[in-house]
Formats: sequence, C-alpha cells, structure tokens
Amino acid sequence: MTTAASPASSFTVEVDLDAIASNVAALRSRVGAAQVMAVVKADAYGHGLVPAARAAQRGGAAALGVAQLAEAITARDAGIEGPLLTWLYAPGADVAGALDRGIEVTISSRWQLDAVLDTAWASGRAAPVHLKVDTGLARGGALLDGAASAWHDLVAAVAPLVAEGVLDVRGIWQHFVYADAPDHPTVRHQQEVYTEAVAIARRAGIDPGLQHIANSAATLTNPSSYLDMVRPGVAVYGLSPVPDLGSPQDYGLREAMRVTARLALVKRVRAGQGVSYAHLWHCPRDTVIGLVPMGYADGLPRTASNGAPVQRPDGTHTPIAGRVCMDQIMIDLGPDFAGAAGDEVVLIGRGDRGEPTAQDWAEAAGTINYEIVTRMAPRAPRTYVGEGAP
Repeated sequence: MTTAASPASSFTVEVDLDAIASNVAALRSRVGAAQVMAVVKADAYGHGLVPAARAAQRGGAAALGVAQLAEAITARDAGIEGPLLTWLYAPGADVAGALDRGIEVTISSRWQLDAVLDTAWASGRAAPVHLKVDTGLARGGALLDGAASAWHDLVAAVAPLVAEGVLDVRGIWQHFVYADAPDHPTVRHQQEVYTEAVAIARRAGIDPGLQHIANSAATLTNPSSYLDMVRPGVAVYGLSPVPDLGSPQDYGLREAMRVTARLALVKRVRAGQGVSYAHLWHCPRDTVIGLVPMGYADGLPRTASNGAPVQRPDGTHTPIAGRVCMDQIMIDLGPDFAGAAGDEVVLIGRGDRGEPTAQDWAEAAGTINYEIVTRMAPRAPRTYVGEGAP
C-alpha cells in the first residue's frame, strides 16, 4: 500500500516500512537468542513514530523504546501495544499517565523513584520499571563509581519496594560511550562495571529482569554485549552507526528513507555567475541552474552548503551550488540539461540504487547520519510505502 503525497507538495520524504521490518528481522538474526528492542524515539528518527513502530513489531521487535515520556504516551494512545520503555523525563512529567498505560518507566534517581511510587501506591499495582546505571557516560543513570555510589543508594531504596510488590523491575540497562569504536578500552570497562552493577542488585534481592546494554553500534560489532536484549536505533532505519567499518548493505540493512523534490525553476546562466547568498559558488561555464524548493526549514543542514550531493534527473550526482537557504537550494544541472521545472531530483536515497545517501550528506555537513534523517521537518510530508502503510 502506498500513501501518496499531496499534489501540492514540491518535495516528500518517502519511508519504506518493509525496509524497517526487514532491518529488524536482520538484527534479530544477528543477535541469536537475545530480544530486540527497536528504538523509535524522536519520531522514529524522523521516519514517523507510529508507522515505524508497527513495522518494527512486524519485523519481530519484542519491545519498543522512546526517550521522551510524552512520546511513549503518544505511541500507546495511537494503539501501539506490547512492552514500551521510556527513560527521559523531568519533574512534573505525567509519570502517572505513563504507568496507567502500562508503559515501563526508567528510574535512575531518587526523585524519579518517588514519582513512580506516588502512582504505584495510589493504584495498588506494581509499577513496571527499568533501572539505569551510569557506567561511565556521565549522562542518564545512577553512577556506579565506588563502594558508596548513587547506584548503591538507588538499589538500597528499590530492593524493599520490590519485596513489597510495589515495583516490578523489568530490566537493568546502561549506555556506551564508544560503541562505534568497538576496540576502545571504555567498551570493555563499561561492560565490567555493568556486570558489577547487576551483581549489586542481585545481592540486594533484585532480579535484574532483562539485561540490555547494546545500542546499534554494539549490536553490529560486539556480540559480547547482546545479553538478554539489544536496543538498536539508527540501524532499524537502515543506516550504519559505524560507517568506517561497514555500509548498511554490509550488515544486511536497507535505508528506509528517501527524500525527493521536483524542480521549481530552471534557468540558463553564464560562466562566472555567482549563485545564492554570498556567492559561495560560481558557474565554471555556461550552464543550467535548477532551484530545488527545500531548505534548512525542511531539515537540510545549512552546513551542507556547497557540498552535499543531489541526484539530477539523468541519474548523475552534483553538489549543492552555493548556500543552503531556508526554503531552497540550487544545483548545477549542466549545460546540456534538456528537462524542465517539475522534473524530480533525489536528495537522500538508497545506496544500493546509487543514490545520494544520508551518510553522504552527513559527511558533507560534518555530522552523523542520525542527524540527517532525524532533522527532517514536519513541513516535509511523509509518504509511506510497504505493508501497513497508513
């Protein structure tokens, strides 16, 4: 099934739901007996929270994960069933609303524990939670850095509540510092600290439930990190988190996003003409310039000016000519271009088709492919293809 973009749309973000399902299936095959939690945070990395979540479940995801608590509630209210974990919320967040919907909430501090307890005691039901330990990232999680640590304090507070049936610990987890550099010494060190954290919990009488520490990069490069469950994010959408080590195709993944636009204007210009703001690019010869009606307001990084590749209508690639503007970019169509306004160009496509990829754009913009797909703005309409397309 295909959902077509509005006829008024000059550009669109196509999302292949079958690719997402296929990627999850490939990741499941890689990790053996371990389960897969597909991370669908940030609107599924720009791919669309609800359609992507359903596609991931179709591919065999045993659980889903989102960062923001509000996004977890959105997913549940849209009919997404099954285990759903959230981990990022501030005081005042609707923790009660999440728990009432059966969403699993992460606890890594005393105030978060108190917020969960308020609902658990009021409802009379054990609250499903995961405990997060900080093994060295110094971001989320209770830090384990000695015999008298925040992790020890958290475990001591949680243990009697588990025994009383107030809390149901479904898992213990952590996040890597350098998973995209599998030989970095922090990787092994963090696994050792995590093992110690689980042992501390067990000694206190807490069953750790599902142990999960592997993100996309670790899922692709570090089998020792698989444990009970892995939490791939960007790999679910067919992008390599370790482009220096392998392409998506090397890992059996397919890019799910494809961004296309229709030329809004073509014009002949003479050699030496500067193009776009500040004239960062000048025509090296008489040529045809094409205006692509998509810019940084739509998610294209301004830092990709004068460099990111676009596929011309004839299938060849050309870099953006000049600066990325708020609503548009310009490209050099070549002196022999015989097309017209309305012809399609590809900004971000699929590597196995020879199209420009999110990784190509990331390299041009000095960033990572995660950011390229995630930043696609709501003004860029989504078109879904594949089974389950809305």
